[in-house]
Amino acid sequence: MAAEETQLAISAIVAATPAGPPETPVPQAPAPAPATQTQSQNGPLRVPEPPDTITEPVLFPPLHNSANTDSVASGKSVPLRTGAGGVGLTDDNDEDEPAVARPFLRTSSPDPASSRPGLGIMPEDDEDEEARLGYGGTDGAGPRSRLMHKMHRFSLYETASRFYIVGGDVTEKRYRILKIDRTNDDESELSITDDKTVYTQKDMNELLDTIDDGNRGTGGLKLRCTTWGLLGFIKFTGPWYMLLITKKSTVAMIGGHYVYQIDGTDLIPLTSPNLKVDQRNTNTEESRFLGILNNLDLTRSFYYSYSYDITRTLQYNITRERAALINGHPCAVDDDFNSMFVWNNHLLQPVAKLLNAPYDWCRPIIHGYIDQAAVSVYGRTAHITVIARRSRYFAGARFLKRGANDLGYVANDVETEQIVSEALTTSFHAPGPKFFANPAYTSYVQHRGSIPLYWTQDNTGVTPKPPIELNLVDPFYSAAALHFDNLFERYGAPIYALNLVKARERTPRESKLLEEYTRAINYLNQFLPADKKIIHRAWDMSRAAKSRDQDVIGTLENIAEDVLITTGFFHNGDGHTSPICVQNGVARTNCIDCLDRTNAAQFVIGKRALGHQLHALGILGDTCINYDTDAVNLFTHMYHDHGDTIAVQYGGSQLVNTMETYRKINQWTSHSRDMIESFKRYYNNSFLDGQRQEAYNLFLGNYIFTQGQPMLWDLATDYYLHHENPRTWLDKRKRDYIHWYTPKFLEPRVLPPYEPIKGKSPHTSKSMSTYDDYWLEYYRPSTLSSFLKMFPYKMNSTLRYIPFKSTLDGRYDLSPFRVRTELGDSEAQEKKKAKKEVTIVAPQDMVRMADDAETSSINEKNGHGGPAPTTTTSTGSGSKGIFSHRWLQPDKHTTATHGIMKDTSHHPNDSNSGDEAKNKKTALEKSRAAQWTFTQVVQESLNPTVSAVETEDYARYISHPQNLPLVVSTEIPLSEIEPEYQEYVNGSWQYEGLPISTPWPNKLGLPRRDNFEEEQEQEQDRELYMETVTVADNPLTVTEEDAQKKRYKAYRKWLRGKSLFKQQPLD
Repeated sequence: MAAEETQLAISAIVAATPAGPPETPVPQAPAPAPATQTQSQNGPLRVPEPPDTITEPVLFPPLHNSANTDSVASGKSVPLRTGAGGVGLTDDNDEDEPAVARPFLRTSSPDPASSRPGLGIMPEDDEDEEARLGYGGTDGAGPRSRLMHKMHRFSLYETASRFYIVGGDVTEKRYRILKIDRTNDDESELSITDDKTVYTQKDMNELLDTIDDGNRGTGGLKLRCTTWGLLGFIKFTGPWYMLLITKKSTVAMIGGHYVYQIDGTDLIPLTSPNLKVDQRNTNTEESRFLGILNNLDLTRSFYYSYSYDITRTLQYNITRERAALINGHPCAVDDDFNSMFVWNNHLLQPVAKLLNAPYDWCRPIIHGYIDQAAVSVYGRTAHITVIARRSRYFAGARFLKRGANDLGYVANDVETEQIVSEALTTSFHAPGPKFFANPAYTSYVQHRGSIPLYWTQDNTGVTPKPPIELNLVDPFYSAAALHFDNLFERYGAPIYALNLVKARERTPRESKLLEEYTRAINYLNQFLPADKKIIHRAWDMSRAAKSRDQDVIGTLENIAEDVLITTGFFHNGDGHTSPICVQNGVARTNCIDCLDRTNAAQFVIGKRALGHQLHALGILGDTCINYDTDAVNLFTHMYHDHGDTIAVQYGGSQLVNTMETYRKINQWTSHSRDMIESFKRYYNNSFLDGQRQEAYNLFLGNYIFTQGQPMLWDLATDYYLHHENPRTWLDKRKRDYIHWYTPKFLEPRVLPPYEPIKGKSPHTSKSMSTYDDYWLEYYRPSTLSSFLKMFPYKMNSTLRYIPFKSTLDGRYDLSPFRVRTELGDSEAQEKKKAKKEVTIVAPQDMVRMADDAETSSINEKNGHGGPAPTTTTSTGSGSKGIFSHRWLQPDKHTTATHGIMKDTSHHPNDSNSGDEAKNKKTALEKSRAAQWTFTQVVQESLNPTVSAVETEDYARYISHPQNLPLVVSTEIPLSEIEPEYQEYVNGSWQYEGLPISTPWPNKLGLPRRDNFEEEQEQEQDRELYMETVTVADNPLTVTEEDAQKKRYKAYRKWLRGKSLFKQQPLD
């Protein structure tokens, strides 16, 4: 039955594929589309110019199974069309996850004799028909099996009339195909067909061969490019375009699910290959739209994942999966993405209308920042993941998007989540198995966004700080009400609003917003329940940073602790053996730009949350982490990169004021860097923000081309693209000014305890892959892998901060929570102690010390009869002697050479050692001090002493059971030597370099050469000696005869150019 259904599906595909009229010649090469955009890792989307000559496309992979043509089967690399994919396909066998996807391996050749009876669905022993088709349940309406439909790599094939996308799962055992029609009609609709049949590799080969046979008359089936997924479809004034992911790189691993960054994209027009190039270039409007889209660089800070929903927080994802298990489903639905953070939502709309499962082929992407690092604590490893999600609503550049729109969305809206997990287990599941109940996962969420009022800044002038204008004063604060209601929906209550704008200014700018924002929160709070009110904390951080008597970091630490107590954090668990903690509410931080001050405040809050998270995981005994530790330094780098990325996206430059600025530890060299970043921000805001805003509006779908409407570049303002149409205000029901919030959103978030699946449920017999496919994605069964190629092994870690040399002698504390000073550990501490242990010596005492030193007798190394030199050790293992060449030099610990401050050094005759000392020693005093030092050396040589430690070491040496003779002579029999040293004693070191006549070879039992060989070698040595001692008439001249001698070997190499010091000829 399955074979018949598949045969009918293939027949329908082939029948729908026109073979072309017989009189139509076979095109030698489809004309490359000028609108095809190639986006590399080093730059944004580029629109290539149409080439003058058309090259023959490579049929890859070939349809003949031979050693000469089937390069894929033989493992060789075959170049792709450079106009299609932008890059050629390379063999990436060195890495488990290459940057460019490998194509589908077509290793079977068409066999006309076979009737293809085996073409069909891949058989599965433990899954029913609906599961094989990718659906769960009896009616096909429930959640689908995650093993069946998750495809990770794709190959784009093309014929004269259609595109075919072949998708394969991570195991490369199951394949599906998607058909996309090509047309030259600009008014035509998008046509996409999804074949839900799951094929094996052999069946997919036969299907592609069938399509190739049906299109022989028009050029057959060719591979266009390889891709990691679809981003969607977009249309301007002409044809439809398909946006593909061509390159990616791994940036994080969460619960065994990889998160990738987009490194390359490709925009392919859905036009026929016979479309003339000059016809498409005549459309200047289409070219201008493509140029605007070119300003958006999709290779910078865009991320996606195949199996983890990065548009949602970890708390939401775990709660959703736990609720699905309680309801009897093996997993939740996979299309429940938060559209607020799906930046290609506009490109996904055409696919969502045509396909039942659009996310099987298309990947939702987020814009922001993702980074992951490891903290190693004496063998225990904790992963820190920072995810920043930028909202696509009211998105834009700095001065062009301020405040809020009438829908309640604010500018520069970024959600930051930090996930801290212990790497004891990879997945979200606890042993048992207890699905999605692993207690090793914690998370904390913060929010930043512009002040939710109607305010703008006009940057048409030349001033770097334009005046702030309140455009509309709403007595009911409708925009702020909508914004905070949305925050209640996303995070719960209460909201901790940390306001960092300036409070006092000579010319009121930011202070105007502070007053209006305070009135708005006071108005909204009077209608909220007492325990759900918005907590408003206003603090002038800029003024505090400039003041010398205010501690910025200390104040932020107190605020951060208050925030953590108010909101809590998420800690997963089963509710029985491990407790469950849920975050209710969020800290909303803002300044004017929500960049520099906001990032510093969010870092301190995140640092405090990191301490609580590590304490909950049992790694820390306290919730506080000190600064200048390896863990905090690593966390600081992550948040610094996080702030730089957010600042570049919104302001056009990196952070101007970093954490070093607010900690007041920045060096003078950072001032020039701050000036450069300020100038870059001013330049981008004045000249480049307009182009960037047009690219945002076009990509996000804020502007959609419509006949009869003005073009995007003709709009005087984009105000109406981001606000509601005023004509719809009368038809829309107004919100209540008093009950402005939704009571449901104020209910506390609860994660129910884990309940095991009871009874004989149809899901109890399913494998782990039915619930979560992390095993296939992370561990890659049946695939050769190594630790060096695994991302968790290669990620940044606190181990990289440890100096290797300091760990060899055991002086370095490996804890990442140990405070590191500038000079190191014990050395710096003891140096500081040595500087503090000083005394002031009177001038007359200094002279008497030198006189007594001449006649004093020193009996011990640290004797009590005179001022012995002291040494300071860093290991703390006791005092050790110093070398004589250091004794002969002036001792800085016993003589004051640079001032009156002097280390403690007691002399038996020093009675007034606490008086004042000389500022500078005389020449007589210096001479007597040097003579005293020399006398001490002589006394040490004539009266040697052995300390107790050295005596103990020597006694332990002579009593060692495997003691060796200090002198090895010929009288000692070889049998008395320990067996492990026999090989060394009998080694060739005894006779190498000695004359041949030496009796050593005979005594060692080695064969002796005859007299002729000995005499011949002795003659050669004698000639070489005579040649060396003979001085020629002109010894500095090298003749041709000298070039063949042994001593001129380096000269011959120099003539052949093998020396690094050979000079180049001059012009």
